[in-house]
Amino acid sequence: QVQLVESGGGSVQPGGSLRLSCAASGDTASPLCMGWFRQAPGKEREGVAVIDSGGYTNYADSMEGRFRISRDNAKNTIYLQMYSLKPEDTALYYCAAHQGAVCAGYRSRGSYNYWGQGTQVTVSS
Repeated sequence: QVQLVESGGGSVQPGGSLRLSCAASGDTASPLCMGWFRQAPGKEREGVAVIDSGGYTNYADSMEGRFRISRDNAKNTIYLQMYSLKPEDTALYYCAAHQGAVCAGYRSRGSYNYWGQGTQVTVSS
């Protein structure tokens, strides 16, 4: 079992930046693919970006360039640095993970069997 705890959400004005963190604990000895997903009110959960234990990343097309995913394997933690935030980025952001050396892509939400509780990001003036 793997437990995920997100932090770093909050309210920001359009054009602002935020950095989310997700710490994994539990069975982290095996390679762990981790990523970020988000769900806006009334919409389906969508993938944002994923990263494998070797640092290979995969971004949703609309996020690449404004969002940057990274990880610190020593801390079992991933980060999502978000720049130039827009009101449409408002959502509950979830950290997710699955075990394995090869990451399922950001479109393969069903492959991620560990989920955090989510952290709210609100972009509003």
